[in-house]
Amino acid sequence: MKSRLAAALACAVSIAAIAACSKPQPPEKERPVDPQATQMRDAIQKPIQEAKGVEHSVDQGAQQTRDAVEAQGG
Repeated sequence: MKSRLAAALACAVSIAAIAACSKPQPPEKERPVDPQATQMRDAIQKPIQEAKGVEHSVDQGAQQTRDAVEAQGG
């Protein structure tokens, strides 16, 4: 009885190992991007791009302030 159980267990382990090592299935044909996903990406990116534009303006203003302080001898 123990040898039958051991044989069954060995068989199950072998099958599991073979299944785990099988070649993965190739992906299905590429699906076009869902328009809703594109809209979501654009909605997320818009404020980020606007913030980057503001950051540039703030950096320019800070540099002008530093230059003015330097010109005053500070």
